[in-house]
Amino acid sequence: MKVSIIGTGYVGLVSATCFAELGVDVTCVDTDSQHINRLVYGSIPIYEPGLEAMVTRNVDDKRLRFDINLEAGFRDQDYVFCALDTQLDNEGATDIHQVEDMARMFGQTIDDYAVFVIKSTVPVGTAHRARKIIADAIKERGLDIEFDVASNPDFLTEGNAIKDFMKPDRIVLGVESSHGREAMHKLYRTILLHSNRQIITTDTRTAEMIKYAATSMLATRVSFMNEIANLCELVGADANVVRHGVGTDSRIGPKYIYPGCGYGGTLFPQDIKDLIKIAGDYNYDMEVLRAVDSVNTRQKRILFDKLARHYGNDLSGKTVAVWGLSFKPETDDMSASPAIDTLDLLTAAGCDIRVYDPVAMNTAKRRWSNIFCANSMYDAVEGADAMLLVTEWRQFYLPAWDRIRKAMRTPVVIDGRNIYDRAEVESEGFTYYCIGR
Repeated sequence: MKVSIIGTGYVGLVSATCFAELGVDVTCVDTDSQHINRLVYGSIPIYEPGLEAMVTRNVDDKRLRFDINLEAGFRDQDYVFCALDTQLDNEGATDIHQVEDMARMFGQTIDDYAVFVIKSTVPVGTAHRARKIIADAIKERGLDIEFDVASNPDFLTEGNAIKDFMKPDRIVLGVESSHGREAMHKLYRTILLHSNRQIITTDTRTAEMIKYAATSMLATRVSFMNEIANLCELVGADANVVRHGVGTDSRIGPKYIYPGCGYGGTLFPQDIKDLIKIAGDYNYDMEVLRAVDSVNTRQKRILFDKLARHYGNDLSGKTVAVWGLSFKPETDDMSASPAIDTLDLLTAAGCDIRVYDPVAMNTAKRRWSNIFCANSMYDAVEGADAMLLVTEWRQFYLPAWDRIRKAMRTPVVIDGRNIYDRAEVESEGFTYYCIGR
């Protein structure tokens, strides 16, 4: 069984490596020669726990290889996965030109039955569009080759991607023929043999919609709880207790209802905006999702606003420490992270900024030239007038408060993820702010 993965971004690299770990012969293709060379020599461009060792092992065992030749990703393969990172265009819709290009090349290259699998997040109807492009390309060659197009959306979460792939909650397969369904079930059979997870087989349009619906539901829960938390502050209620009371309802559950300073990443923000645009193309207004997006945009400035209120809206010359830059723990990805908004606002207010993140420091250095990148969480708070916690890395959970108190000029802590106990922090001599209390 031969599989090629087009695109060595987050989804592509993790998927390729996990398939190889399951014994599949995998070719991972990207036109970025520097990117491929780094992978060939064992340098992993993303931070994902366990991934580097798995890549090295499968390259050494010759189950995983990397190539810059696109033709190598299409010829003599049983499955060709399109895992290219998609971006929003100027109109707020996902740009699928690269996906269409890969579909065309697939049709121009294959000599026998193969499945073109769309792993990228794409608008509903893209698989149908790809099928027509492939069929036209094969027809132009004067050939009659059977093929299938499948939609296989990813549900990988950064920081937990390997487990998500090997032991998924569900596998969603959108296919339009019995042959395609059998081929895709065969590919995922090994995973299903060792788990009782569900495989959901449907048509391609429904599979594409499942991806958007799942993302939108999770983002909605986050923004809804942040709205409740903001109201809790105004009326004098405790958002953490409210969250617990709501989460114990079996109809709701406890996941994704933790108040904080907003969500980030490439998944939630992009999919929400894209689904709003898709609905608009059909003259339908997604009012709930527009509100979700609006609440999240506002929530990303909440730490800055709390700090500004504390200092009477005069932050010029204040030294501010920021703990956590990535949009979530266990990743170096800063895409749409609340830290970006926070740092931009602090910069505009004339603050001196000291930051620390376990793995995302290089990304920060490339984006901001005016911030001090500390060597440790304690180095970051030296001389600070406030410490803002943005990302709840585990090493931040039990800090030495006495050491921090001595290092800071003014002991102010603003907890953007509600991970600290107010009574404990205040007993150490700090002024403490959090979300929803």
